[in-house]
Amino acid sequence: MPSRPPSAAVRRRRRQVRTGVMLAALVTVVTGGSVLAVNQLEDSEVLVRERCSATVGTDTFELSPTQAGNAALISGVAVARGLPARAASIAIATAIQESRLENIDYGDDAGPDSRGLFQQRPSQGWGTEEQIMSPLYATGAFYDALVRIPGYETLPITEAAQIVQRSAHPEAYADHEPEGRAFASALTGNSPAALDCTLHEPDGAGDPLAVSAAAEEVFGPLGGVVDATTLTLDVSGTSGWAVAQWAVANASTFSITSVSHSGLQWGRAEGGWTATTSEPGIVTVTVAGVTP
Repeated sequence: MPSRPPSAAVRRRRRQVRTGVMLAALVTVVTGGSVLAVNQLEDSEVLVRERCSATVGTDTFELSPTQAGNAALISGVAVARGLPARAASIAIATAIQESRLENIDYGDDAGPDSRGLFQQRPSQGWGTEEQIMSPLYATGAFYDALVRIPGYETLPITEAAQIVQRSAHPEAYADHEPEGRAFASALTGNSPAALDCTLHEPDGAGDPLAVSAAAEEVFGPLGGVVDATTLTLDVSGTSGWAVAQWAVANASTFSITSVSHSGLQWGRAEGGWTATTSEPGIVTVTVAGVTP
């Protein structure tokens, strides 16, 4: 006997079952895809979040590469002038409070004409706006004022910074003393291999001549030897570590891939400092080459 065609009710139930199965499968695909996308986003965020850290003792502090580059300049000028690391600590803590260690071109509550790393004001005799917007000039002007303070090396940061800056919020400088001290200790070379930067791949080839010129602008003549991708500097001791860690702090800017000094090497790809065969009195800076 030929079978009867399914009734309308049965056909509806079958369609509902098929629709439910399809929706469940779609939800699984979408949900799985969403989880995958979130995981990929989280991984990507970890990879692209560039940062530099200074570790001294058990304390670690982070800055962006731009901030770290400015901290390295501030510390490098102190080294070039023969100033103690305490001077760099005071200057970095002050710049964190005044500008977040960024070379800002607008005023704040310090005054509408305040500018630069230290929010110095042309109307208060710090120099022209163009001069103040030069981090090298602004840092030099800050140290010029700092060293005129008798016994500044032993003063609390709040007091030393306030005498220089004449801020409306002098107590705020002390809030940044720990990170100021950590970055100053690393970037003046007093804490070897204490600075590390986590960076993505270089955007393009680097120029060792540009690295040499920038380093000498901060530290003075270094007598570097340059080839296609490498800068070699004959500088040892505390100054050697100051220059080496200055290079790490500026690795993002100059497409630097590795820095070695005194038996240790920082590598951009893996981060951190590892043992190598570098000579004690030599700083070697390698930049990204031209991609074939």
